[in-house]
Amino acid sequence: MNDNGGVIRKAVEWRGAPMALATVVSTWGSAPRPRGSHMIVHADGRLEGSISGGCVETDVLQRAAEVIAGRSGHVVTYGVADGEAWAAGLPCGGEISVLVQPVGDGGFPPALFDRIAAASEMGRALTLSTDLKTGKTVEGAVEGWFQNRYDPPRRLLIVGAVQIAQSLAPLVGTIGVTPVVIDPRGRFLTQERFPGIELDDRWPDEAIAARHPGESTAVVTLSHDIKIDDPALAAALRAPTGYIAALGSRRSQAARLDRLSDMGFGPDDLARIDGPAGIDIGAIGASEIALSIAAGMVAAFNATR
Repeated sequence: MNDNGGVIRKAVEWRGAPMALATVVSTWGSAPRPRGSHMIVHADGRLEGSISGGCVETDVLQRAAEVIAGRSGHVVTYGVADGEAWAAGLPCGGEISVLVQPVGDGGFPPALFDRIAAASEMGRALTLSTDLKTGKTVEGAVEGWFQNRYDPPRRLLIVGAVQIAQSLAPLVGTIGVTPVVIDPRGRFLTQERFPGIELDDRWPDEAIAARHPGESTAVVTLSHDIKIDDPALAAALRAPTGYIAALGSRRSQAARLDRLSDMGFGPDDLARIDGPAGIDIGAIGASEIALSIAAGMVAAFNATR
């Protein structure tokens, strides 16, 4: 998964200024950044993002300046078999090809940054295609062109401000997943118990539906209160949520599925719920249970890629 969110935000912020966009369009071996990674370069030299983790950025910055000055978009390859590439600093054993294109109608249209941001806000992925011969990018999938899929940021909606949630929320933050704790019970949902974490005190079905969960969103219910957990699971099932999990024993899971079946959900819907939540690691205590849930979430996210 590519973390291009910062690049998109900067491109929107710098709207109207001359810019160039560098994109990793192919990789081989131990390339330091995945295919689709971006770096945006402002005419005044400011930049955001990375296409090699620092290895070839200096050379790419020079090419970006040339593109901003009027050179057409072009692809350059860096790898260990290329003496020039060694000079550029890619001695890690891999190879990358980078497209450097102008931000504009003849390259990457500025409006596409807004389209990516809007799709992300709605929890949806957006695919763009680029003709590597001309450096022109359009929305949608075009056969034979380089395609880049922009997934919304990964989120975990944690229902139930319980002790496991206190371990789970900061844990997933360390792996690039944004946690949100949802609980209508004000005594549990406090900044003191969840410092620095986004809190939502609406009823879970309302809170989840308002966030438009898609493939990059996970929902896990932890409250053990069916008045809170069941509506949350129903809201998650009504959307293309990437991972749905519920804490509890196998007996409580069976009862939960019966209740949801009575609400009109079929076998295929119910099969989407991971219960008991997480990967079986023999977890003992809140922190280890949180780890097992985080692992189950990551496995589900990566299975869809």
